[in-house]
Amino acid sequence: MDFTTIAQQRQSCRKYDPLRPVEEEKLQAILEAGRLAPSACNGQPYHITVCKGKAAKQVAAAAAGMDLNQFAAQAPVILVISEQPYVASAALGAKLKGNDYRSIDIGIAAAYLTAEATAQGLGSCILGWFDDGKIRAICGLNTPVRLVITLGYAAAGDVLRVKKRKEMSKLVHEIGK
Repeated sequence: MDFTTIAQQRQSCRKYDPLRPVEEEKLQAILEAGRLAPSACNGQPYHITVCKGKAAKQVAAAAAGMDLNQFAAQAPVILVISEQPYVASAALGAKLKGNDYRSIDIGIAAAYLTAEATAQGLGSCILGWFDDGKIRAICGLNTPVRLVITLGYAAAGDVLRVKKRKEMSKLVHEIGK
């Protein structure tokens, strides 16, 4: 599957088949894609905690609030991405340039993880609404949780939706012709 096909097929899955587990080799391929994601100064300022079984259910509950993310409880695997300290060179660059490279790097890693999930035939959803303190306690983390990603097979009938995106002309312009 080429990357454009992956980009066209990847969507936020909100209906998982709770009875179909994610095969270990597929999960390892997804984690390897995250490991290979580029980051500032190759620092990889994040940690990925893989939650299954009871831990996944607890994390899903900590991500469900104000009637949001209820579907997460169906996902057999949940990835918790927590922030880690910068490497020295990235910390210096972030300070000098006033840029939050960790957030950028975590976003890139999430993109790689979810793209590979799609390539493996799995659904995924990136969650930004969750209870940081509860998830830290569940996962034994002492640094901020930045993203939660649900993984699993889409339930029957969860069809590919039409993507609503801005027109190219509203996103891109060229200079220097």
